[in-house]
Amino acid sequence: MGGFAPIIQAIPCTLLVTVGAFLIGFVIAIPLMFMRRSGFVPLRLVAQSFIDIARGIPPIVWLFFIYFGLPGIGVLLDPLKASIIGLGIISSGYLAEIFRGGLLAVHKGQFEASHALGLGSWTMFTKVIAPQALRAMLPGLATYFIGLVKDSSIASVIGVTEMVFAASTYARRSPEGILLFFIAAIVYMALSIPMGLAARGMEARMRKAGAR
Repeated sequence: MGGFAPIIQAIPCTLLVTVGAFLIGFVIAIPLMFMRRSGFVPLRLVAQSFIDIARGIPPIVWLFFIYFGLPGIGVLLDPLKASIIGLGIISSGYLAEIFRGGLLAVHKGQFEASHALGLGSWTMFTKVIAPQALRAMLPGLATYFIGLVKDSSIASVIGVTEMVFAASTYARRSPEGILLFFIAAIVYMALSIPMGLAARGMEARMRKAGAR
């Protein structure tokens, strides 16, 4: 069971890749979502094309392109940064669609009522639309984040010392073999299940608050 320690030590790296990629995706997804809803067709097409490319190219290809391809034009990134950026680009495509779906879930009467009350665009969005959209987005955001925890394992292909990399490295020189990957799987579950429970609890509280 000596391989257990390296896997535990790799948890912070796994979480760093996950959180970093999610935040990058979140920041890029917000303007993408507004562009996707724009009445200006070229802007909408640019956003849709970016989303399709981000989601259509396999994650391993993104990581190889960023880590091995960008040095060809003078951009050198270490494995950790390359994995965060690559998974962040992918995340932006999925999160933009989650955000757009959340806004579409808000009844158009809410927009009309806000305008009738004379609310400005910023006040309408932050006080009326966003809270309702967030309730619709939360399940999708939670599901995607939990999936990203597991997808962070792809970073091992470019040498990021996350849990799968730690398990495979130790397995090469250990008789424990497959047991190390079983331990890694348990750790992934130990991280994912509490996140799912927390998300469901938050969703229930938001629904109660909305009902009041």
